[in-house]
Parts: sequence; C-alpha cells; structure tokens
Amino acid sequence: MLWWIRRLLGFDPPHQSEIRRVYVANRFPQHGHYTPQHFADNRIISSKYTTWNFVPRNVLEQFSRIANFYFLVMFLLMLMIDSPTHPFTSGLPLAFVITVTAIKQGYEDWLRHKADNEVNDAPVFVVRNGGLLQMRSKNIRVGDIVRVAKDETFPADLVLLSSDRLDGTCHITTASLDGETNLKSHYSISETAACQSVSRLEALQAVVECQQPEADLYTFVSRITVTHQGKEIVRPLGPENLLLRGARLKNTKEIFGVAVYTGMESKMALNYKCKFQKRSVVEQSMNTIVIIYLGLLLFLSIFSTILKYAWQAENEWDKPFYNHVTEQERNKLWESFLDFLAYMVLYNKIIPISLYVTMEMVRFLGSFFIAWDLDLYHEESDQPAEVNTSDLNEVLGQVEYVFTDKTGTLTENEMEFRECTINGTMYQEVNGKLIPKGMTEESRNSSTPHLTDEELLFLKAVSLCHTVQISYDQPDCLVPGGDPFSHAHGLSTQMEYYALSPDEKALVEATKRMGVSFTDNNGETMEIEVFGKSEKYKLLHVLEFDPNRRAMSVIVQTPSGGKVLFTKGAESAILPFTTSGEIEKTRLHVDEFALKGLRTLVFACRHFSPEEYTDVDRRLNAARTALQLREEKLQEAFSYIERDLQLLGATAVEDRLQDQVQETIEILRLAGIKVWVLTGDKHETAVSVSLSCGHFHRNMKMLELLQQPEHECAEQLCRFAKMIQEDNVIQHGLVVDGVSLSSALGKHEKLFMEVCKSCSAVLCCRMAPLQKAKVVRLLKTSPDKPITLAIGDGANDVSMIHEAHVGIGIMGKEGRQAVRNSDYAIARFKFLAKLLLVHGHLYYIRIATLVQYFFYKSVCFIMPQFLYQFFCLFSQQTLYDGVMHDMLYNICFTSLPILVYSVFEQPIHPHVLQSKPVLYRDISRNSLLCFRKAESRYWIVLGFCHGFILFFGSYILMGEDTGNWTFGTFVFTVMLITVTLKLALETHLWTWMNHLVMWGSIAFYLIFSLFCGSILWPFLHTQHMYFVFVQLLSSCRAWFAIIIIVITCLFPDVVKKVLNGYLQPTNTWRSQAVLCCYQHAQSGCTRQNCNKQFCGHVD
Repeated sequence: MLWWIRRLLGFDPPHQSEIRRVYVANRFPQHGHYTPQHFADNRIISSKYTTWNFVPRNVLEQFSRIANFYFLVMFLLMLMIDSPTHPFTSGLPLAFVITVTAIKQGYEDWLRHKADNEVNDAPVFVVRNGGLLQMRSKNIRVGDIVRVAKDETFPADLVLLSSDRLDGTCHITTASLDGETNLKSHYSISETAACQSVSRLEALQAVVECQQPEADLYTFVSRITVTHQGKEIVRPLGPENLLLRGARLKNTKEIFGVAVYTGMESKMALNYKCKFQKRSVVEQSMNTIVIIYLGLLLFLSIFSTILKYAWQAENEWDKPFYNHVTEQERNKLWESFLDFLAYMVLYNKIIPISLYVTMEMVRFLGSFFIAWDLDLYHEESDQPAEVNTSDLNEVLGQVEYVFTDKTGTLTENEMEFRECTINGTMYQEVNGKLIPKGMTEESRNSSTPHLTDEELLFLKAVSLCHTVQISYDQPDCLVPGGDPFSHAHGLSTQMEYYALSPDEKALVEATKRMGVSFTDNNGETMEIEVFGKSEKYKLLHVLEFDPNRRAMSVIVQTPSGGKVLFTKGAESAILPFTTSGEIEKTRLHVDEFALKGLRTLVFACRHFSPEEYTDVDRRLNAARTALQLREEKLQEAFSYIERDLQLLGATAVEDRLQDQVQETIEILRLAGIKVWVLTGDKHETAVSVSLSCGHFHRNMKMLELLQQPEHECAEQLCRFAKMIQEDNVIQHGLVVDGVSLSSALGKHEKLFMEVCKSCSAVLCCRMAPLQKAKVVRLLKTSPDKPITLAIGDGANDVSMIHEAHVGIGIMGKEGRQAVRNSDYAIARFKFLAKLLLVHGHLYYIRIATLVQYFFYKSVCFIMPQFLYQFFCLFSQQTLYDGVMHDMLYNICFTSLPILVYSVFEQPIHPHVLQSKPVLYRDISRNSLLCFRKAESRYWIVLGFCHGFILFFGSYILMGEDTGNWTFGTFVFTVMLITVTLKLALETHLWTWMNHLVMWGSIAFYLIFSLFCGSILWPFLHTQHMYFVFVQLLSSCRAWFAIIIIVITCLFPDVVKKVLNGYLQPTNTWRSQAVLCCYQHAQSGCTRQNCNKQFCGHVD
C-alpha cells in the first residue's frame, strides 16, 4: 500500500533496475529470495485530466498565464479593499474566459478518454489456466502470453514466441507507427517456434531479460533464456523479435507472444510524449507587451496617487466635511498604499482579458484554411495539407532560414536503376540486359545470356544483400484455399517487392530484369533464380544498416557450402576496407555517377575459411547477447568483419527532382529566406543536385570544407571569411561534409556561423541525423536568433524538425515519421512557397493586428477614465457603468469584429503575394510587434490620442452640466463607434461576415443599451442608468457630437495613410494598389492606363 501511494505521488518509480526480467507466462521462481518487479498495467492514457483533478489542474494551468493571473490578482484586490468598481466587473469576465477555455479543453479531453476506453476495453486472448482466456486489453500483465490473429493489432509490445508457420516467422505492417506500409518479417527463436499449442506454451520455462522501456522504435536490446530438459539455452533478441503495440499482423493466421512492455511503457506510448511544445514569436512578444502595459499601469496608478495627495496637501482643497480625517490619519502610509491599489483596480482593464481566448480561436479556425487550400492538395496521392499545431500559424510568416533534406524532399524518392560499374567496366541497362557502355544490344547474343563470372557475382551480391520482403498475390480461382506457399508449387502468382529503402527495391527489380531474380526469403534461406535456375543460400547473419557505419551486410552459405559476406554502402564506408579489385577505376566511376546527380552504392564481398567464420560467428553471438553496451560491441564486431574486402562494383540509381523545386527555391530566395540543404548523400551527388535544383548557381563561387581535421578547419574557415570580405560582390556557396562539420562544431562554432551567414547558400553533406539538429540549434541560438524552418520526409529528419521553430513533414515514401512529428505536413516541396508567402504572411498580419488592436482599444478605454480623475478630484470615481460598459466592452461589444477580421482579412491578394515574394521581407523580424519599429509604437500613440480626443471632445461638446452617468455613457458610446470604425479602416477584404459583425456590433450595443436602460431597470440592483441612454440618443446635440468626435479621431489616421501611400509608398501599399487593379481589371487597370508609379504594374 505504501509503495502504491509513493508511486502515485511520483516519489517512487515503478522499476529501478537497469534490466527488466520478464518470466514467460508469469512462472516465477519458487525460491524465497525472489522479489517481483512492479510494472505498469496495459491501459493507454492519452487524456490529460481525470474526473478528480480536472478542476484544480485546469485552473492551475490557466492561471499560469500572466494575463489570467493578473486579473485574478485584480479580482482579489477588489474583494479586499474599498474598490472603486464592483468585483464582478473583473470576476465575471475572468470566470467567462476560464469557463470557456475549460469547456473547450474538457471536451477535447473527453474525446481522448473515449478513444482510450475503446482501446483499453478491446477483447484479447491470453494463455492462462491451460486455455485461452478472453479479457480486456487493459488487464494484460507483463509476462502474459497473448494470442493475436490475422489483421489484428498487437495490444502490447510482445516478444514473438511462435506462429502458425513452422519457422516461427510472421509478417506485420507498422503503418500506424511510422507510416511504412510494406510488409516486415519478424522472427522467433527456434527453441520457442515449436510451441504452437496452448499446452506447450504453458509448459514453456523461459525468462526474457531486456532493457527498460525507451521510445526508440528500432532499438531493442534483450536476450531470452529457455530451460529445456534442465539445460539453459541463451539466445539474443533484437528489434526483429519484437512486435510493437499498434502494428498489425498480416499474412499470418496467428501468433503467440509474451508481453514485455505494457500500457504507457510501450514504445508507441513513449513516442507520444517525445514532442515538446513550441512557442510562437508573437506569443513571446505578447508577454513583452503585457509587461510594458503593466509598467504603464503602475505608472498611472502611482501618478494618480501622487496627484491625489498633492491636492490634499493644499488647505483650500481638503476633503469634504463628511469624509474629514485628522492630520495624523491623512499622512498614514497605509492609506496611500490602499489608494494605490484602488487606482490599480480602476485602470486594470488596460490589459485585455479576452486577448488569449480570441487568439486561440483565430488560430484554431485559421488552421482549417490551410487544410482546405486546394493549392496545397496533391491530387495524385490524394493528400491535403495537414496542421498538427495551429499555435504556429503566424510563425510561418517570420521564417528566415529553411533547412531541407534532399532525398524525398527535393527529389521524388522514386529510384530507377541507370548505370553500374563491375570490375572497372561501366555498364548500362538496355531492354533488360546488362550492356557495357559503348556496346550495342546486338553486340551480345540475345538468345543466350552470356555473363562473365565477375558480372554474375555482382548481380548475385545485389540480389542477396538487402532486407527486401516479397508479397505473392494470386487469383483466387487458381488456389481455392489461398495457399500462401502456392508460388513454390509453380502456380501463377504476382510477385511484389517491399523494401524500407527505395534504393533496395530499385536494385532488386533491376537484377530481376537482368535475369537474376530474388524469389524467396523465409528468414533462414534466401532463394534466387539465375536465368531460370534456382539457387538457395542459407542466411547466417544480417549486419543491419546504421547511419554511422553507412553500410549493411549479409553472411550467407552458398549452395556449395562456402561462407560469403556480401556488403554494400557508401563509397567512403566500403572503399577504405577493400584490398582487391579495380579500386581506383571504381572510385572514378562513382565520382562520375555522382556528378550526374545519381545515388551510388558500392558492393564488395569476403570469402571466409571455416576457421574465420567460426570466429566471426562467435563475435556476433557474443555482441548480440550482451545486455550492456550492446550497440558498441556490435559496432566493434561489424568493423572486424567488414574488412579485407574484394571490390565487386557499384550501382547508380536516379532520384529525379520534384516538380517546381527550382522555382520554389528561387521564390524563397527573393523573399529573403536562405535555404540550407542538409543531406546524408556524398559530396558529388549533393552538389550536382544542388546545381540542378537552383540551390547553387553556376556563377556562384564555391567554398568547400571537406575532410578537414580540427586544426586545419579553423585555418580554412579564416581563409573563407577573408575571401568573402574581399569578394563582397560575388555570391558564395559553402559545401561542408560531416567530418569537417564535426570539427567546426567543436571549438569554432562562432567562426563557422559567420562564414555560413555570409554565404548565399549552404550545403552540408554526409550528415548524421543528430548533426542536422546541431546545425539547426547552432543557427537558432546565434545572437540574431533567426526563425528557422526544417522540412524533411524521413525518420532521419525528425531531430531537426523538432529542433527548428517550425517543422514541416513531407508525405513521402520513407514512412510518415516526419509527418507524425511535424507541425505541418505537405505532399510536395513546391507547396512550401504558398504556405509561407501566403498563409504565413496573412496569418502574421492578422495576429499582429489582433494584438495591437486589443491593446489599442484597451488604452482608448482607460485613457478617459484616467483623465476623468482630474475632474473628480482623484476620488477614484468610475466613469463607466460596471455592467453595461466595464464588463461587456472586451467580452461582448468589441470581440466579434476583430475575431472575424483576424480569420478572413487579406490586405494583399494571395496571387500578388505569390507573384511578389519580396513582400515577405516587409514583415520579417516581427516588424509589426517590435517596439523598435514605428508601426508598433504608432498603435500605442494612437490609443492615447484617441482616448484624449474622446474625453475632451465629449467634455467640450456635451458641456459641464452633463450628469456623471450620462457623460460616461456618451464617452463609451463614441469610443465604441470609434474603435469599431478604426478596425473598419484596417479591413481590406469585406465579406458578408465582416459587414454583419462590424455594423451588427454597433447596432447590438444600441439595442442592448436601450433595452437594459428602459425595460430591465426594475430588475437591476441599482437604477442609476435608468433612461440615461434613451435621453442621450434623443438629443440632436449628442448625435452631432458623436459624428464630430469620430471624424476628429479617424480623419488624421486617414490622412496619414494617404500621405504615406503617395509620399513614401511601401511595397505593401503598391501591392494593395495592384489588388485594386486585379479586382477591376476588366474595367480599369490595363497596361495603357495603369498608374505604374503607385500600382507597381511590372512586366
């Protein structure tokens, strides 16, 4: 009980050992020294709240926002002091905002609870008490043996024990985890594969020892110890033995597996918690603005307090007789402090309470326009744009650097075999035949294929060294029972390859066309057909690919009994370890392939003697059964094995560019956005693709930092920096490889960043995934703190997508891991231009105007209240009615116009924004909300000026004899009309919705005030507003004053806009003129009569 309480409170983790020991079927040892480990149950909890903690936790989260906390403090002050306004004027709006936000978050969490219950209550079958017991998924325990049938999803992370196949293999898809739809083979060890019945599984004595849960989907370090006839047999377990929760069983009738990770400790659940919250640059600016206005509030409060006591210091202006105090009481510090707090309460509306709620609604509604944009819809793949995070819409308009992957992002990731080199001779494919370059198809006998031993060995290496899976689809009429092995009986089937990498699939398909066909892989043997003759190779070991080694290998036993290693990888990973073959010729051919923009792989082999293979097998088994430092030991074993290689040749496949990549990069460059390409490809291939896509120009001076150790790297960077300063007219492009990047990021980060920022384009090649994230972080945290965007399509891009301010996933062919971890997802790179230049531009202007307008109308509201204190002798008398004015101003009367404006506003037509990328520069560096820019200061000054005009205009035109509530109501009425019309002046796109809320808000205020002031007065607590509004509107003098004051407020603003447009026209102003011509092209704007000076009509 104590353990449960400590774990519930978070003081005691459920497991503290580095190794998790799982007893299969929960057959625990019988000796008394065993202490069972405590594991999580199998419930999935994606919800944030429970019934008991929803109210306290949600309230605590909402009051962590500075604005909400500020109004809470104000409300408490009103309760504690002699407040000039009623507490409910702050309490009710605060409660409304908190309630609306809580309802929204509660509803979203209820949907998550509903989805969790569907998963947790799903029926599953578990081996218990000699039979299959059906239970709910949430009741599965670690150690339970679970049965999963075909097309069912795995309810927990299971170690595969057996399947309906004799070899204990099964096929799965992990589309729900990483988006990869290809079939993957998973294996059980031979000792458990035979346990295909419930009775044998219950009798199984085995222990699984594995690492504690971690989020990496592709890492599993474990071993299983099986006790058979009193003898313990230890076998290694890896990712190929683990069936992940959320994956689906395919092409297999049923499997049995033991649960090792359950519930929130499963890898799927751990991946949900990896992403951190990103904050918008506008939200950061808002916090600064709130602090500035808090400072302004303190200044007004202190200033009012000082003036009050300065007035009281004069004998002839003492307090009235009915409020007279002694001299001693008048000078008390406590009284002045209470007065200061009272002024804080009186001016507290200078911070708009509804700002955050309105901004959330605008972001949420605005995200639908991205998903609905048909220009971002890819018809071929039927994929619209996806918005995973609406909180960053406005950041799309602030991007300064774009970091992009190459393969699958700039290119199609559809590989096609083009050329190869074998034993120093270059070949090409012609009509399914391997023809040496320079020879014609007729040069070879078309009836009988004649391949040399070197050519045949190379094709066999290509068709065996891979992890490709095969799916056989056959007509039902041929095999009534649907025999999955019908292809082995010579029946007509259609064979389809599935591969994790498009390169592998393209190469295997190419060798099939050339006569060497890969036909089967059951986990133990690989079968190929060489011109119709079947050959079987026993698969002994697979040395998996990893990005650091950049190679993968297989060890097979040939039909003659020999042991052979086939390996493939990047030329930098293979050529240094080759000892025979045409090494120099192959190196030249690989460079030639790379200059054509082709992706290259080098193939080699190694023949083992019986003694050598025994040593290799021992090293691999020892490394794979290690529970500590398994990865390091495997790397050592791989390095020992993949050496003394015989070079066979190299392949070259083409990955063509996506449509409009060159145009998109040029558009981004014109918009002031620098593009960096971060890729794992070799230097020559990456440079060739950069040139072809327009990232590099032919007339650009190339600076190359390649294979530079740390001491030479600094010298080279200094030379580059000097060269750039001397050639300041010439554009420079920088090329860096992974080795030099590691040196530069060591002790020369500042110098490296200076060189990079001075270059027009940067290309980083041969990069590991973590290096991509380091480069993004280095630029993101530089002194300028530029806004960064990362875009990629594969799992190796996830780290930089997380690191950048905005992460965009490409819905490509390398799975959906990048999409799942991104903030936005698009189908093609070309869509990035509209996403930034149109949606980003418009959302930033909308949100920035929303923030400025909210504070502007708050200043307009507070300024007359402050000036009124000079006329009421700083008695803290309120100018506005607490219910009709103070409480409903931000919440009701002025909320809808700015909401609709922020959703629909288009100051510049989208076609103009796309055709003139330079307009993107006008809003860069948060120009509309930065206090260093005139635009941001203008709104503040405008608020004070309008507040001053509203008060003194009302005072002069309405006279001194106007009553307090009549005067306050008049000021509020003219202020409401002024701020609404000010927004109308800022509106460029008028829809029926804008007209409805703009004029409807004013009409609603008039009707509401008439109704409350004349009909509801008997039901109100006080009657000071009775018939005030009716009498006010019945006066022609009041209507005349309203018109004069509104014109006085807005006329200078109109004049300023016109003069700025004609005397200092900005790019945006010219583009707005283009918009007028665009909308009236049929009647007004032609090339003959268009005013080019202002319209900006260009050829």
